[in-house]
Amino acid sequence: MTSITTVKTEYEAIIGLETHCQLSTNTKIFSDSSTAFGADPNTNIDPVCMGMPGVLPVLNQKVLEYAVKTGLALNCQIAKYSKFDRKQYFYPDLPKNYQISQYDLPIAEHGWLEIELIDKDGNPIRKRIGITRLHMEEDAGKLVHAGSVGEASRNETRLSGSAYSLVDYNRAGIPLVEIVSEPDLRSGQEAAEYAQELRRIVRYLGVSDGNMQEGSLRCDVNISVRPVGREKFGTKVEIKNMNSFNAIQRAIEYEIERQIAAVEAGEEIFQETRLWEEGSQRTISMRKKEGSSDYRYFPEPDLGPIEVTQEQLITWKSDLPELPANKRHHYEAKLGLSPYDARVLTEERATAEYFETAIASGANPKAAANWITQDIAAYLNKQKLSISEIGLTPQNLAELITRIESGKIGNAIAKEKLPDLLNGVTPEKAFAGKELIPILRFLNLLSMKLSSQTKKSTKSTKLVISTSKVFLSDKFLKRPINLLNLV
Repeated sequence: MTSITTVKTEYEAIIGLETHCQLSTNTKIFSDSSTAFGADPNTNIDPVCMGMPGVLPVLNQKVLEYAVKTGLALNCQIAKYSKFDRKQYFYPDLPKNYQISQYDLPIAEHGWLEIELIDKDGNPIRKRIGITRLHMEEDAGKLVHAGSVGEASRNETRLSGSAYSLVDYNRAGIPLVEIVSEPDLRSGQEAAEYAQELRRIVRYLGVSDGNMQEGSLRCDVNISVRPVGREKFGTKVEIKNMNSFNAIQRAIEYEIERQIAAVEAGEEIFQETRLWEEGSQRTISMRKKEGSSDYRYFPEPDLGPIEVTQEQLITWKSDLPELPANKRHHYEAKLGLSPYDARVLTEERATAEYFETAIASGANPKAAANWITQDIAAYLNKQKLSISEIGLTPQNLAELITRIESGKIGNAIAKEKLPDLLNGVTPEKAFAGKELIPILRFLNLLSMKLSSQTKKSTKSTKLVISTSKVFLSDKFLKRPINLLNLV
């Protein structure tokens, strides 16, 4: 009798992200109303963003500059000629009943960014994620659903169960770039890292603050599953309502399991939009999609075409800073830092610049990295400060490290005086009268050297100190050495 062995099908997820990034301009994309966050409802509005008759939009030049810089940073091809289009749909938060966006001729296409994950052994795993396109558009307003149980109990606004809705048009006309990735992501971890790297890039550029809690960075996930080895994609599902990178990862992980379970049970996967529910840690169906929405795009008649000159392109490209991925490579390959340290130091541009100024001032790179990622980072977290707000300059950090490595002070006194240094006290004042006398300085240096050696050796090494002699005894020495003779 022949037994039948069931082979379990392995599945892989196909994931792409659509990311809306709010640009940090002072005024809106087509009018001069303020973009300030947190203003009273319907105070940052004007006839243009409200779609009043007889008004004409004028493109904010800073929006074009920021869009091109972002495209360049994402290794995109910048279009010499592009245009705006009207995207028609009807919703209460869209006062004109259309959105000015870009359709077939976006400002940037065919780019990529590199994500970096760290494996369990601390080694970097790098992967390029394709960027399909980047285009400019205006944001819609915001609906506030009031009178629901959720609002009363948790200060939330939910459509389900709400008694009425209010609309705030402050956000209408806020400048956005939408960045669409290729379906190159395969896990929730990769997708979350992609979104984080995108935020690092726009922050380095200074084109956006990337604040997810304020809606400056919003990610929609498109996800399907298929058996490993099959070329054809499965049915795509869109997920919305994720307000953190951790939520992106958890929503994707849940949806992968949900879709695999449905496929194995013989259930149909519908093309739909689902919402991530943070409280229940699940996705729920919002609306079904019968097919692609017909937005009836046509060229925006009130705006002329966009032509980026070669001079503009050269100028804006020259303004780009060194980006986080390049810094990570440099820190690891040239400075000998671990992938973890390189990642922490490059998370914010200000931190990377602080670190680089410290080593340019003579600090040992590894020692500077340790101080910044450990003691200084702990202080910043506790005080809720950024590194640019502390009193310890990178030059003074370099001097602190030099004093330790020259044996003038020990680690203990350095850590004891760190709060003073962080509040602006100079190393000269902080360590006045605290420096070690020559013999103790020598012993401090020797202790540090022996400490680093004994981490690599199992042999025991110890100092034997008496009133008249200081000896070093070691298993591999034939006789003790009087260290006072070496001072």
